[in-house]
Amino acid sequence: MIGRLTGIAVDRGLDGCCVLDVQGVGYEVFVPARTASSLPPPPQAVTLQIHTHVREETLTLFGFGSADDRRAFRAMLDVKNVGPKLALAILADLSAAELAATVAREDAKRLGTISGVGKKTAERLVLELKEKLPKLLTSPGELPAPAAKAPPAPTEGVAADLVGALVNLGFPRPAAEGAVAQVVEEDDERPFEALLRQALGKLG
Repeated sequence: MIGRLTGIAVDRGLDGCCVLDVQGVGYEVFVPARTASSLPPPPQAVTLQIHTHVREETLTLFGFGSADDRRAFRAMLDVKNVGPKLALAILADLSAAELAATVAREDAKRLGTISGVGKKTAERLVLELKEKLPKLLTSPGELPAPAAKAPPAPTEGVAADLVGALVNLGFPRPAAEGAVAQVVEEDDERPFEALLRQALGKLG
């Protein structure tokens, strides 16, 4: 299996495939669009971390600018209904560190904005990668910071009224308090309706 290639990117296709010239041998390597745009022009050399994908009689090379991106790619291949093309599309939109931070926040909605990622797939990515992906990243500077806990919601005044309104609408009290804590500022003089709409937005 090929694990790394260093050569000159002599050709780039619209399908994400580039030809990497390694000492006179041209390797077709599929790379995320984000990586493709950063490839140096000839005659500058580039090193790509390679994942060799073997399926039946087909052998395809996928290249990444960092080992963490390759680890994220491989982790996604273990998720049901996520193949190489979809995993590559996700890494075209998010780096490995950004993907880890997104799943740590359980932000399936953000993943759903990526072309080809449906709601169920986004939820499955969050469920299966939340604990696994951060442990795979090796660059300390890229590891997502722990999510900050929301400040406790005030229990008096407009905040309490907002929490009560959200609970009456069917939302669990802890979720309602968390949403209100994010939208209500000290001495907030905005209309109640505006604050309620913003809190509802936080609750999705």
